[in-house]
Amino acid sequence: LFDADIYGPNIPLMLGASGPPAARDNKLIPLEAHGVKLMSMGFLADENTPMIWRGPMVHGAIRQLLRETDWGELDYLVVDLPPGTGDAPLTLIQSVPLSGVVLVTTPQDVALLDGVKGIRMFRKLNVPILGLVENMSGFVCPNCHHETAIFTKGGGEKEAARQKLTFLGAIPLDPAIAQGGDKGVPLVVGQPNSPQTKALRWLAQIVAGQISIANMK
Repeated sequence: LFDADIYGPNIPLMLGASGPPAARDNKLIPLEAHGVKLMSMGFLADENTPMIWRGPMVHGAIRQLLRETDWGELDYLVVDLPPGTGDAPLTLIQSVPLSGVVLVTTPQDVALLDGVKGIRMFRKLNVPILGLVENMSGFVCPNCHHETAIFTKGGGEKEAARQKLTFLGAIPLDPAIAQGGDKGVPLVVGQPNSPQTKALRWLAQIVAGQISIANMK
């Protein structure tokens, strides 16, 4: 897992890992947490120091971390990008061949506006789009089990249909997801049998299937 959010590297906190990484043969050795190899600017900079960098510095940092990390043998390299259509996604597209991108949106229209811009950017740059995920899709009360669409619901699925994209699934809004991230214990590790974990595992399977389909073309 490569954290390409240079300005807000939160993967170390969410996975309970801290740096700095070791080096071998002029390569950084990725840290590991919960069986996942990790690299992030958060391992190399003080967490309280803001990265007040212009675009070229972000570009250089992403390329350097990608190329100078000894990833070893990988099944997948997942890159966590910041929202928007700025330096980080452009640098990634220019630096390595991508199997595809997964777009994540919340259901409300204001978030979908940004999502559509991302769709158009990746299409313009000929990057395969594996599909779209609707995050924070409905909150189920743990006491009465009633579902409330806090941010509305279904906007991501409707937009996927409009854009002729595969709808990869909906992840419900649940405080346990945020609590797990704050503690450095992802929900899939801390609560492996919860409905939210099942939704996340199903999403991972669908994405892996989409990558396999894309690689056969």
